[in-house]
Amino acid sequence: MFKRIDHIELVTDEPERAVRFYTEVLGFRLRHRDTVPGGLQLTYLDLGGTTVELICYSQSRPQPAPREAHLGYRMMALEVEDMNQAIEYLKGKGVDVAWGPITRPTYARAEIRDPDGNPIELRHWLR
Repeated sequence: MFKRIDHIELVTDEPERAVRFYTEVLGFRLRHRDTVPGGLQLTYLDLGGTTVELICYSQSRPQPAPREAHLGYRMMALEVEDMNQAIEYLKGKGVDVAWGPITRPTYARAEIRDPDGNPIELRHWLR
């Protein structure tokens, strides 16, 4: 019945900045843009079959992403081939690591934030 997660939604107040980050830094590809009645701007970005939908509300200013533990969805995670290589690449693009990496017997894990403050986990499976 249920096949997969189709997409996740991220709210931004600077859609072009967000698109540049996800495409130029993280390697997503632009899939589609749309503006729906009321001026809601939608941008669909794809990475390996997973879609991120960037949403920009023209009438209101959204609250910043929570920085502390809270109920509800917390982050998305990207699998990387090599944690150290991914971190060096991101530093070269001006993206700081928020914490980590930490290494456990089966994985390494670190976290970055997108330009709107949304957390993105980096996960390197070791086995």
